[in-house]
Amino acid sequence: MEIFKDKVQIADKITLGGDKMVLFGGPCAAESYEICIQTGSKVKELCEKLDIQYVFKSSFDKANRTSSGSYRGPSKEDGLEILARVKKELNVPIVTDVHESYQCAEAAEVADVLQIPAFLCRQTDLLKAAARTGKAVKIKKGQFMAPEDMKYAVDKVRGENNNNVFLTERGASFGYHTLIVDIRSLPIMRQYTPVIFDVTHSVQQPGGKGGSSGGQREFAPFLARAAAAAGVDGFFIETHPNPEVALSDGPNMIPLHQMEDFLKMLKRYWEIR
Repeated sequence: MEIFKDKVQIADKITLGGDKMVLFGGPCAAESYEICIQTGSKVKELCEKLDIQYVFKSSFDKANRTSSGSYRGPSKEDGLEILARVKKELNVPIVTDVHESYQCAEAAEVADVLQIPAFLCRQTDLLKAAARTGKAVKIKKGQFMAPEDMKYAVDKVRGENNNNVFLTERGASFGYHTLIVDIRSLPIMRQYTPVIFDVTHSVQQPGGKGGSSGGQREFAPFLARAAAAAGVDGFFIETHPNPEVALSDGPNMIPLHQMEDFLKMLKRYWEIR
């Protein structure tokens, strides 16, 4: 099976697909500046200690929540302002979700990577709008998609003369409220682009708490080790100082105080892949 050889550049600071592991990490939603800067500062410190490339992640809007009563995040303006402050103070690249084509240009003024949510990975106009910003485009594989079909999502971005595109595995629907990770998807998608493994959404239970999503974070280390051993270019991990009170995706986020041990373990497996 052929492996994609080209690299993806992020903000002229990070090379994806090279010899160094990349972490995309932070709180699910940009709940507040305080939560974002506390989380980002700690994760950056750990990544520098462990020689891991770091991209801060948080979302200014979570448009695909289970219930209309679920927290979506701050307003677009407030959320992007929080991300801009974190980017400036920590001097790290930023990744955030976009859900609508019109959001791409404004989000790209702050973000270095635009993330296409899994449910939207077939949305041609959204993919093309993200590509036209010139920023790197991170596409999550849909829970309903075969890994080989993600080639066509990648082609939509490259068709706009943007080669800085890569894919993310986050599990496939397996009955109701359950996801399962097919490790075969990692080398299959690695034929087309560098691949990131989404540790925390792979243990999510979509809609599993009756109006909100549940999660089984106790299984995160097992899936992360399997992905590292199979061979990926980096990891996506949502983390929070206190997931039990987080306003979005708390049940599957890794507690911030556990991140050092988690990353040490993960890097050991990544290095022997």
